[in-house]
Amino acid sequence: MSPFAILFVVVLGTALGWKAYQLSRAPGDRPLLAVTLCLACAAVAFPLGLPAGAQVVDSVFESGVSELGQNVLLLATVYWLMCFYLFSATDLEQGRRRAKWEAVPLAAVIVTITVATFATPVELRWSSFDEADMRLTGAAVFYLVAGLYLVYAIATALHWTWRYAGSTRPPLSVGLRLAGAGMAGMVLAGSVRAGFVVIRWSGGSVPPWLNSTASLLLSLAIPLFVIGISYPSVATRIAALRVWRQHRRRYRQLHPLWRELHQVYPEHVLGRVPGSAWRDALRLRGVHRRYYRRVIECRDGLVRISPYLAHAREAAPEGAPLAELLRVALRAHAEGKQVSTKASAIAVPAADDLDADVHELVELSDALRPRPA
Repeated sequence: MSPFAILFVVVLGTALGWKAYQLSRAPGDRPLLAVTLCLACAAVAFPLGLPAGAQVVDSVFESGVSELGQNVLLLATVYWLMCFYLFSATDLEQGRRRAKWEAVPLAAVIVTITVATFATPVELRWSSFDEADMRLTGAAVFYLVAGLYLVYAIATALHWTWRYAGSTRPPLSVGLRLAGAGMAGMVLAGSVRAGFVVIRWSGGSVPPWLNSTASLLLSLAIPLFVIGISYPSVATRIAALRVWRQHRRRYRQLHPLWRELHQVYPEHVLGRVPGSAWRDALRLRGVHRRYYRRVIECRDGLVRISPYLAHAREAAPEGAPLAELLRVALRAHAEGKQVSTKASAIAVPAADDLDADVHELVELSDALRPRPA
C-alpha cells in the first residue's frame, strides 16, 4: 500500500476503534450506533478497493463480486451517515421511522446493481470504474445508479452538517466543517463521475487527466471526512490529557505540604474506593481522584493547624513567610502547646475557584520543599 493508504487505514481504524469503545459504554445511543456502523462499513469496503483485495475476492467467487461488494458497503456507509443526522435531529421514534423509509431506496439500489452485475456475462464484467466498458448497459446502470444514490445521501448529510456547524462551538464545529468539506468533495466527485458514465455510455470518451482529477478529489475527500468526524473526540481526549498532566504534576507538587500535615493529622486521609491499584494507576480517573483527595486533605490539615499558626504569627516578626510560620506551628503542635481552638483562613486564594485555591497550596508546598545546600 502507498503511504497515503496506510495513513488512511490508521485514521479509519483509530476512529472505528474509538467509536466502538464509546458504543460499548452507551449501547442505546442511536446516533453513536449510526456513526460506528458508518465507519465499520467504510473499513470493510476499503480492502475491496485495493487490487490485492479485489483479486482475492474475485478468485474465491467470480469476477465483479469485489466491485459489487465494495459499492454495496459504500452505499451502506452513506446510509448510516444519513441515519446519524436522522437520529440526532429528530426524536427517537421519528428518527427510526424515517430511517426505515430511507432504507427502501437503498435496498432498491442494491438490488439494481446486483442484477446489473450478474446479468452481465463474467468475461464482460468490470473490476473498477476506470476499466469498465460503459457501453455495456449493465456497467452503465451499475455505476450510474450507485453513483446517484451516493450523491443523494451525501448531499443530504452535507445539508445537516453545515446547518449544525454554524450553531456549535469548537471542537465540534471544526470537526463538522472538516467533515462537510470532505462530503462536499465527495458530492462533486460523484456528480462528475455520473456525468462521465453518461458520456461513456453514449459512445464518447473522457480525457484521462479529467478522470484522474475526479479520482484524486474522491481519494482526498474521503480521508478528510473521516478526520472530520474523528476530530471532536480526538480534540476532547487531548484536552483531557492536558488536564490529566496538570493534575498529576500538582499532585506531586503538593506532596511536601501533604507530608507535613499527614504526620500531624494522619486521620485526615480520606478512604479510597476499593479496586485494583494497577488499574487505578493506569486509568485517567485515578490521577484525578488522587489529586482531589490530596487537595482536600491539605485543606483539612491547614484548618486543624490554623490555631497554632495564628499563635505563631503573633510571636513572629511582621512579614514572616507563611512556610516558616507553618513550621513553627507544627513544632508547637508536636510540643503540645495550648492555643485557641478558633480556626482561621490560611493561604486564601485571590479568586473563588479551585485552580486559585490549588495555586496557593502549591506555592506553600513548594516553600516547604527541602532546598539543596
